[in-house]
Amino acid sequence: MYDNVYYSAQSHYAGDIVALGHEYYRNDYYHRLGNNEIPAILTAAEQSGINVQHTVFRTFAIADTTPIIHFNGIAIQLRYIMGCDWENESFLIERMNFEYPPESFIGDDGIILSVPVAQQLGVKLGDSIILELDTRFLQRNTATFIVKGIVQDASIFGYFKAYVSRLTLNRLILFEDDECSTIGFFLDNPATAEQDRSLLQDYLSQQIQTGELVYDREGFERERSKRWQGNMVFLYTLPVYLSEIAALLDAMNLLTYFLYGMMLLTILASAGVTYRLILHERSREMGVMRSIGFYGRDLRLILLTEITILGIISMIAGFLAANFLSWAFSFLSFSWLPGFEIFLKGGRLAALYLPSTMIVNTSLLLLVLVLLTFFQSLRVTRKILPELLSGDPL
Repeated sequence: MYDNVYYSAQSHYAGDIVALGHEYYRNDYYHRLGNNEIPAILTAAEQSGINVQHTVFRTFAIADTTPIIHFNGIAIQLRYIMGCDWENESFLIERMNFEYPPESFIGDDGIILSVPVAQQLGVKLGDSIILELDTRFLQRNTATFIVKGIVQDASIFGYFKAYVSRLTLNRLILFEDDECSTIGFFLDNPATAEQDRSLLQDYLSQQIQTGELVYDREGFERERSKRWQGNMVFLYTLPVYLSEIAALLDAMNLLTYFLYGMMLLTILASAGVTYRLILHERSREMGVMRSIGFYGRDLRLILLTEITILGIISMIAGFLAANFLSWAFSFLSFSWLPGFEIFLKGGRLAALYLPSTMIVNTSLLLLVLVLLTFFQSLRVTRKILPELLSGDPL
């Protein structure tokens, strides 16, 4: 669930590390990176040596600018208008789950809408809509766009969001053609984002005005509420934006680990009782094997080999059953739970099978079984032969 949220946020904010510009104008701020900030950010990224896979430039207009879409007398206010470089962001566009795939050439007059917005407006591919919003200098401006893509995104990131050309949006809100609101860096290894952000901050703060590093949403809001002169650049990682969701998932993880521990205890108890009964039923068999020349260590090896093979077979069967149940569970609708779409992948709740996690789980289960059966096997195989042959209770 966290990975689904992270990947959604990664596409929304366009990066694992995001440099966001805050420019004040008439006691208000606008998200803008100008000709002084953009070269400094790119230079700092190069000097710091962070491993960048993609660099994405975006201009966006948020709810403060009151972006409104008009179509056939219907008006809908959007939360975000994202100005994208279509070719540069092709890897992100390919991730989107389109209801109607976009045309191969979207162009400067094209717009991509979400399904909920398109349904409320009643638009289809090829329809012309009017976008109205505030400019950088708090004036109203309008432009006409052609709907060239409709994407299935009912999450909080995409419900009221539209994508347009960055060049067109820049001109609409009176930015220079090469300016933007954010520069996002997609890293080769997102796990190093926090360390890379600190490195980038060290180099960038020597060149331009930068805000303090923050680590959660509360710090993010606190820093934004301060006043400064000129343009301030803040560096964020996605966990800063997702801190509340991360806290929720951490609480869910604690509950999951508790249930996981209870499951292991249940396995321990049930396997112990079952194995005790099995050894009791097989005591004569082991007595016969002892009488024909097998030593106690040979019997223990046979018993441990049996339990290991049976354990592996059981886990394979359980894994196949879990896959089937996960697949069946993915067809359940969670539309009744507001905002839950953020945890879904392609509109479905999906299971993520990580090799490292599966190895740990498998090893832990086998360890529990082996430890459980070893001591019982040791006790049985050390019995004297007459007791084994008589089927003496354990």
